[in-house]
Amino acid sequence: MTALHWPPAEPGWVSVIVPCRNEARYIDTFCTSALAQQLPAGWQLELLVADGQSDDGTRERLQSLAAADARLRWVDNPGRIVSCGLNAALQQSRGEVIVRMDVHTEYAPDYIAQCLAVLAETGADNVGGPWHAVPEPGAGPMQQAVAAAFQSRWVAGGARSRDLGFDGWVDTVYLGCWPRRVLAQHGGFDESLVRNQDDEHNLRLTRAGARVWQSSRIRSTYRPRARLAQVFRQYQQYGYWKPFVMRKHGQAAALRQLVPGLFVAALGLALLAWPLAGSGLLLGLLTLYAAAVAAMTGAVAASSDLDRAAVARVPAVIAAYHLGYGLGSLQGWWAVLRGRGPRDRFARLTR
Repeated sequence: MTALHWPPAEPGWVSVIVPCRNEARYIDTFCTSALAQQLPAGWQLELLVADGQSDDGTRERLQSLAAADARLRWVDNPGRIVSCGLNAALQQSRGEVIVRMDVHTEYAPDYIAQCLAVLAETGADNVGGPWHAVPEPGAGPMQQAVAAAFQSRWVAGGARSRDLGFDGWVDTVYLGCWPRRVLAQHGGFDESLVRNQDDEHNLRLTRAGARVWQSSRIRSTYRPRARLAQVFRQYQQYGYWKPFVMRKHGQAAALRQLVPGLFVAALGLALLAWPLAGSGLLLGLLTLYAAAVAAMTGAVAASSDLDRAAVARVPAVIAAYHLGYGLGSLQGWWAVLRGRGPRDRFARLTR
């Protein structure tokens, strides 16, 4: 990659980089949406989709779509995981600006145009919008509950990325858009990480003095998991990979990242102590957590238009978020403290 100055003297190319694997159900809709982006005058778009050895027909659909539109190129990703796919697409891209997209997200028609505008206005090194979870049309009550709980800052521990109206400097941002020079200077994505590669990349940028801006004008909608088991496994992976990021950078954990693991550890200790100390400690912890989940459920219900069936599922979704992340983080810390590498089963994607 060649480092280029920002802003460029005149409009040029925008490269959209996308990892995917086994997305036959979604790939056509995504490519059509991405290629329909409304760019400012003079800018040209290329879409590079890195396929991670799909075996469900995704690759064949990409080949067909690329034959019909020269702006689309598919890239082989033998590493299969997201970070490898992003780097493979990045290596073949030519844009002065790089936009990272995800197949399971839908984008406003001016998504890229707003990214370009916000980059120019703020001088940021990376920009993005809030993480907005929306259930699929006709979704059942479980996916509705998953989306509503996801959007709650109470459930997410106050993460700015869930605040749809926030504009300002942040530590990390959903997806991202960079001047090429930033990636040339700071490198691509860590291919040892199956999850948290975006957070690690932003951490690397901010520790080097780069700045990240979240803008409410950069609008997209994310389609979350539809089954509770999927949510649990997804957040177990998020929790598992976080300690590896912290070990790499010598970073102290934020309180919201520690609480789920500490709670799961406390539950485990209380269960082990039951034969000697009785059930009081365990019941006390469960009662306190049940009260917290009830309060969060009330907040979620008050800020959304969920029906009763969906609201009834919110407590289980919240518990899946917290307990999945907590159990995963304990498993991750156990591996890190023993000087072990990641376990193979946590390298498998969960969707």
